[in-house]
Amino acid sequence: MNPTIAWTIFAIGAVVIAIVGSRMTAVADRLADRTGWGEAIVGATLLGAATSLPGITASVTAALDARPQLALSNAIGGIAAQTMFLAIADLAYRKANLEHAAASLANMLQAALLIFILSLIIVAIALPPVSFVGIHPLSLLLFVIYLAGLVLINRAKENPMWQPKTTNKTEADTPDEEETSASEDWGLWLRFAGFALLIIAAGYSITTAVGSLVDRYDWLGESAAGAFMTAVATSLPELVTSIAAVRRGALTLAVGGIIGGNCFDTLFAAVADIAYRDGSIYHAVVIDGQAIHPELVLLAAAIAMTTLLLAGLLFREKEGWVGIGFESVGVIVIYAGLVVATSVL
Repeated sequence: MNPTIAWTIFAIGAVVIAIVGSRMTAVADRLADRTGWGEAIVGATLLGAATSLPGITASVTAALDARPQLALSNAIGGIAAQTMFLAIADLAYRKANLEHAAASLANMLQAALLIFILSLIIVAIALPPVSFVGIHPLSLLLFVIYLAGLVLINRAKENPMWQPKTTNKTEADTPDEEETSASEDWGLWLRFAGFALLIIAAGYSITTAVGSLVDRYDWLGESAAGAFMTAVATSLPELVTSIAAVRRGALTLAVGGIIGGNCFDTLFAAVADIAYRDGSIYHAVVIDGQAIHPELVLLAAAIAMTTLLLAGLLFREKEGWVGIGFESVGVIVIYAGLVVATSVL
């Protein structure tokens, strides 16, 4: 593919994802109210999964094209990018520190689930290669752990044993519309599905374009391309939806959409492993003779950023620095360091 065409496709795909992502937020916020599920659950499942569709398309496309580093670095790099996007959303909310205003038990449990799953992926890379019919056993386990985590989070929402302290800066998740039956909301569901199909197509186009650019330029490695090109471009819905949710006053949806989306994004690794037909994808990214593997650095950074975010949700600093808490400052610093570290690996 001609480089000019590849860059053009990449840019158009990113714009499509950004525009469609903003439309999805409004629909998801209405569905959260009308279904009675609440913003945290809809953000974690419906919005989180839907905005992750470009990323999972990118990882699967890269795995099928025998590009394991691009597939895995896109998955983990997207989690790091989206966590950094939450810090940007925090900057957009001027009333208080976002993690203070949107603290909820569901969001904290999602952060804990994310840290647990990311740790298991590190274990998979570190252990000797094992696969059955080309699939690592951990990939199947990730689906089980993710679903079990969602059940736990939903049970905690229905019967909470812990509640965040309400302050004058707290924004409660209160519905703006009355709860309705599913049959009355079919139009909203169809719009949401249509938006999802558009961003899947955009995610596929972006990955194809980036793969062509990796082949064209020697300086552009798969790990860096996955972490900072496909990951950032396919994660634009999370940036757009989180800022749009903040502006709508749906703070729990903004935080839940990012953390819940990150939890869903860990399944990219499992799906990419299934799509990759040359054995375990976790070991295909390990390059002989390389002391430090970019994917391990990405995983460590994602864990550190999520841990800071969880600490911020627990500590609930009201104002922080220039309106953001210590956790958002730390997340931005870690991501900036990640960019530098990945560029020299």
